[in-house]
Amino acid sequence: MQFLLLIYIDEGLLHALPGDEYDRLMHDCLQHADRLQAEGTLVLAQKLEPVDSARTVRVRQGQTRITDGPFAETHELLAGFNLINAPDHTEAMRIAQQFPWSRFGSIEVRPLADMDAERVRVGA
Repeated sequence: MQFLLLIYIDEGLLHALPGDEYDRLMHDCLQHADRLQAEGTLVLAQKLEPVDSARTVRVRQGQTRITDGPFAETHELLAGFNLINAPDHTEAMRIAQQFPWSRFGSIEVRPLADMDAERVRVGA
């Protein structure tokens, strides 16, 4: 099974860290990700640019509206993701707990849907 680990960060907590501590956490996280990738668990990982670079597109009744930012009603903003292979949700949660970022926000663990099955279902 594949799971997406969505990493949400409270920017206030992250910015409160001394720069050298953040760098140490990021260094350790990248080394951990390298180990997971080498064993075939981590498929893809990516940090997102800051939220002030985001744009949101909405189409309603044929009208397109583009706005700056995600305008989420939360202090935790999507900061990155990891796509992993895991046999079940329990193991995916264990893997997510190994990353330090849940201390500065949260990590949402979501199984990926089977798009091949969806293609068959809708005849695409």
